[in-house]
Amino acid sequence: MDIFGILTLVGGLAMFLYGMSVMGGGLEKVSGGKLELFLERLTSNPIKAVLLGAGVTAVIQSSSATTVMVVGFVNSGIMKLSQAIGIIMGANVGTTITSWILSLTGIQNESVFIRLLKPSSFSPVLALIGIILYMSGNNSKKKDVGEILLGFAVLMFGMETMSGAVKPLADVPEFTNILVMFQNPLLGVAVGAVLTAVIQSSSASVGILQALSVTGAFSYGSVIPIIMGQNIGTCVTAMLSAVGAGKSAKRTAFVHLYFNLIGSVVFMVVYYGLDAVVDFGFTDQVVGAAGIALIHSIFNIFTTIILLPFIRGLEKLAYLTIPVSEDEKAPVEDVEFQILDDRFLQTPGFAIEQCRSLANKMAKLSEECFLKAMKSLEDCSKTTVDEVIALENRIDVFQDKLSVYLTKLSSQNLAFHDSQNVSTLLHCITDIERISDHAVNVVESAREMNKRKLRFSKKALEDVQVYSSAVEEILSRALGAFICGDEQKALTVEPLEEVIDDLNKNVKKRHIKRLRKGKCTIELGLILADIATNYERVADHCSNIAVCLIQEQDTELEAHSYVVRRREEDFYFEREVALLEEKYSVGKNK
Repeated sequence: MDIFGILTLVGGLAMFLYGMSVMGGGLEKVSGGKLELFLERLTSNPIKAVLLGAGVTAVIQSSSATTVMVVGFVNSGIMKLSQAIGIIMGANVGTTITSWILSLTGIQNESVFIRLLKPSSFSPVLALIGIILYMSGNNSKKKDVGEILLGFAVLMFGMETMSGAVKPLADVPEFTNILVMFQNPLLGVAVGAVLTAVIQSSSASVGILQALSVTGAFSYGSVIPIIMGQNIGTCVTAMLSAVGAGKSAKRTAFVHLYFNLIGSVVFMVVYYGLDAVVDFGFTDQVVGAAGIALIHSIFNIFTTIILLPFIRGLEKLAYLTIPVSEDEKAPVEDVEFQILDDRFLQTPGFAIEQCRSLANKMAKLSEECFLKAMKSLEDCSKTTVDEVIALENRIDVFQDKLSVYLTKLSSQNLAFHDSQNVSTLLHCITDIERISDHAVNVVESAREMNKRKLRFSKKALEDVQVYSSAVEEILSRALGAFICGDEQKALTVEPLEEVIDDLNKNVKKRHIKRLRKGKCTIELGLILADIATNYERVADHCSNIAVCLIQEQDTELEAHSYVVRRREEDFYFEREVALLEEKYSVGKNK
């Protein structure tokens, strides 16, 4: 092989690895975190866990990504170690799909229909479709599908380029003599493990082995230990992921290592033992890409079947390696925030779902906080005041944790839709946190009244009760829409916000009238004005949340223009405003 052949080989390898990365990234974007949610929720028994692990890995084309995700699950407390083991086993089976796809490059047949199955025949078509979707797609889903097709085409083109570059080596004695050394099982395992550890992808290393197989220098006997080594080498990714993580994550990484180590040892003992007794005739036969895919599949399926009944044993082995410490027995503070694991940043769709679940909890706490604050106006007990302040402090923690994590997430290579989701969450949690701040302001007003033994007049109390009911409803509408992601419910917020604006003015006007008639004091008037202002600000924050949700569906919508357009053009808006004005009027028949 001359210098140009080496350059062609290196270029083909680069395209192969890049194509695999692009295709895997596109598949993860299309899944939008939904596959990972299946892993999180549907692992009630080992067989189901194995099937899920295999299915998810077959779709995202990376057992390493699945295993790292599982390490994150266990580290964050989402999943128990016993549940994770089944998924790890399934991931090893699912990753064999890639080698079967790559084996299509070895198809040799003159039939037109058979030749159409060869990647060199259909990859250019996929590349054309992919580039059209990627460059002309009006939404992120089309672009992601285009990215998948382009990645697959580049992957296959790289595979063909590598195969073509190494094919002349079949006639080079020095090269074939090097490959003969792989007949030594220990050397073969070591080479396979090192190669996979370097590129951190068993699928890619198996693909490279398949590309080299076109030289005809590999036999079944030489590739079997290499494949064993590749499965051991893929554990490096999980082990690196567990560095700096909790002990649960480290145990998960060790389970992955032990599973592949024990599986490789058992498989090789069985294989070489039977070969010594039966003398397998195929051992010295030349192996092709399909043969390598077959060995890869047999090994992973065999290992899973053999070790599936021993899940508890693998779990105990992991605990023997890393025993339970006193720190783990102690209660963990802020355990709910452990789901904001940095490992999930590599799968943005799933990371966003974790943020959304915490943001939903934050919204419920904020609503509870403000309802308690309104209750304190009638019963300002120390218990209620302390509960509101404690809730507000808790909500501040939610905002801090989520803001930091969402900022990290925004720096990733996000699909357009994911980027929108992150932006919406960042804006909404700010408004949600501000609602709890206003709750504390209301409680302070209630405490001031209680301290100075002030009481609203009957008319003032009735006004406050009507105002409180309106604010309670807008909180329910806005935060309910946020939690459910309900755009239609979000549309009902703005009419009520307009009514609350008018209600705020009317409550203050009525107080001034009472003040002039001597039916109210200046001190109470100032307190009432503070309460009314806080109520009106809460309604504004609810409006902001609703508009953010609507903007997710209409990216060109600007908040101010939305309000103006609805007021001017939407008949439903005016009708809803009229109904709500009737419902929340003050001073009627009084």
